[in-house]
Amino acid sequence: MSELVTGDAVVLGLRPAKLPSRALALSIDLVVVGAAFVLVSAGLAVATSGLDTAAFAAVSVATFLLVLVGAPIAVETLSHGRSLGKLACGLRVVRDDGGPIRFRHALVRGAMGVVEILMTLGVVASIASLVSARGRRLGDVFAGTLVVRERLPAGRSASVPPPPPWLVGRFAGLDLSAVPDELWLAVRQYLTRMHQLDADVGRAMAGRLAGELAGWTGVPAPVGVPAAAYLAAVVNERQARDAHRMWAASPSSSDRPGGTGAGWPMKPPGPTGSGSVSGGGASEGPRGSGAAHAVPPPGAPAPGTESVPPPATGFAPPA
Repeated sequence: MSELVTGDAVVLGLRPAKLPSRALALSIDLVVVGAAFVLVSAGLAVATSGLDTAAFAAVSVATFLLVLVGAPIAVETLSHGRSLGKLACGLRVVRDDGGPIRFRHALVRGAMGVVEILMTLGVVASIASLVSARGRRLGDVFAGTLVVRERLPAGRSASVPPPPPWLVGRFAGLDLSAVPDELWLAVRQYLTRMHQLDADVGRAMAGRLAGELAGWTGVPAPVGVPAAAYLAAVVNERQARDAHRMWAASPSSSDRPGGTGAGWPMKPPGPTGSGSVSGGGASEGPRGSGAAHAVPPPGAPAPGTESVPPPATGFAPPA
């Protein structure tokens, strides 16, 4: 589960790799494989110097197939689509449905690579990648695979949609301490991409992730609550707890810039209707004037914006 988002082995929020990054990854792989081929060929030439011409030709062909064809196939199979060049460039080979490749996929890609990369010096592969909308070469088309980007620039990730209002706070008593970080990552990436998925695929994926999350918490998802809405509500609850812990771990008011010891409550205040801190006796005012500031809990509207309708969540309440 350490790498999964779809439930198989692939992070969901990835984008198809284009020709420049694929060409760089292929160049790294060819340099490594070529160096290995030269070393193995030199060693075999010394070891088989006493053989006749036919035997030497057979050994050469076997070396070519094992090193230049078999080795890349084995590496892609064992690494689930990550060769050395792809690992360096942040790329990975996956199936069309987003799952991890297997031996047959790597075999078809390797066999086609002999024709479109080795025999044509990469010309056929480059043309096919340029023509394809997703940057696929012929080996990807016949194998049903796709090369995707595993690393995205900072700031390109989408935000997690808010949960439906009728689920906010419903999971306040849920024990989330045992849920691994890998599962949180999987849930977050599903939520950011769920509207881009096929409806049936999205429902199946949400149900699988909700089942895994319920297995770690020990509490099944409520009956009648859609799996995607359940995931969004639990993620929101975790974010609220993280914000509460950050507030509790913050320095005392005397350590804050401009603080006087009276303007910073020691714990996050609860929601109030008047915008004042309970028990403080002071209304809101500008920072540094000694007036207390009520900090709304996570998910609450900012003061003065209560009349603004909340953003759409994409979830509908149960019938």
